[in-house]
Amino acid sequence: MVTITFSALSPSLRPPACEGGSCLPANGLQKFVFFSGLYLVAIGSGGVKSALLPFGADQFDDEKPAEKEKKGAFFSLFYLSVTLGFFTSGILIVWIQVNIDWALGFGIATFLVFIALWGFLYGTPSYRMRMPGGSPLKSVLQVLVAAFRKKNLEVPRDVSLLYEEKDKLVQQRLVHTNEFRFLDKAAIVLDSDLKDGHVHGSWTLCPITKVEELKILLRLLPIWATGVLYSAACVQLFTTFIQQGTAMDTRVGSFSIPPASLGSFEVICIMVWVILYDKIIGPATKPYFGNGTGLSQLQRMGIGRVLMIATMATAAYVETRRLESARTGEPISILWQLPQLFVQAGSDIFSNITQLEFFYGQAPESMKSLCTALALLSISLGSYLSSIIVIIVQAITTGGGELGWIPDDLNKGHLDYYFWAWAALCTLNFFIYLTFARKYTLKKVISES
Repeated sequence: MVTITFSALSPSLRPPACEGGSCLPANGLQKFVFFSGLYLVAIGSGGVKSALLPFGADQFDDEKPAEKEKKGAFFSLFYLSVTLGFFTSGILIVWIQVNIDWALGFGIATFLVFIALWGFLYGTPSYRMRMPGGSPLKSVLQVLVAAFRKKNLEVPRDVSLLYEEKDKLVQQRLVHTNEFRFLDKAAIVLDSDLKDGHVHGSWTLCPITKVEELKILLRLLPIWATGVLYSAACVQLFTTFIQQGTAMDTRVGSFSIPPASLGSFEVICIMVWVILYDKIIGPATKPYFGNGTGLSQLQRMGIGRVLMIATMATAAYVETRRLESARTGEPISILWQLPQLFVQAGSDIFSNITQLEFFYGQAPESMKSLCTALALLSISLGSYLSSIIVIIVQAITTGGGELGWIPDDLNKGHLDYYFWAWAALCTLNFFIYLTFARKYTLKKVISES
């Protein structure tokens, strides 16, 4: 942020102002400094987001029911904090940059990062710290290599014969599962694996807990893959929903609402949904399910995916009404978009927040940050997938000289068909998710007591 602020502040690090419609391009140094700042932001953001969530969740003790319940609220507050940051920067910071000075806007953001760093360091003495236990990727490779080396062996029926660490203090021992049985070969004990009664090679013999950790990762992958398509649908909030808004009547009384600013309304809706779930929906479902926790995480993610189908169907219906009104020369109000934004906010609460909580809870102790980063990665890949789908739709619908579904003039296109296509994709994605969610085996920990 310091680099980006200086690139906007220093005259030598930014192009001169445009004069008479003539704008000089940025030179090599200016581009290098600016893009270096952007890449540093990306690297720093990736490090913070993948580590901050599991680190915060580690501050709660699962052995204490009160703290375990608070940890569930922590995930909601974490997501709420992220959306509040988006809300503030999208309105206040952007307004300062556009109307006052870009360097001032970046400077305020930089100052806030320093405040956040100070707050983090100030609280350090009170944090519950967990020491790192090695690379999770190395552990994954060890299991794969050991299983491949013993690919011709038969897995014993008695799982107690499989190797498990007993003398070492391990963070968590996992219950054996029958899925991906070929990986159990990595825990078959051979005489060649032992030297003086001790294991002498972690690339030839792995404890069954380490094997189960890899199995958890493999079980999470299909859930994660459906999250990528779900995230691609969420991206419509920042792309086609804005295009749809630009073709509507943006005047509300004496005010004109910029279509992009409606994303801030979705943030407000998220806050409303968080309160609704924590205070009404969550408590109401606890006695119904009789498990003391209400809706399971997998059920909540399924509800979120169903709400995304409803979001796209609502957007398609609104677009159909917009096209009909455009033909009569009376454009409908941009406020027609509010229902689809409210439904999408509910989808975010049920799916995005729960996905972070689910991946953290199911992750082995050694893979908390990795699995959290994996959950966040689905959001990034969703943006790329959305772009690819737009390219495919344009290529298919513009054949034979047609304008396609998403032309520059939406009144000559069929954005409603595009939204219906997304509703169909989301429906297919939901049934794929449902298939894997029903078969999903939850992580079980062996109690040391």
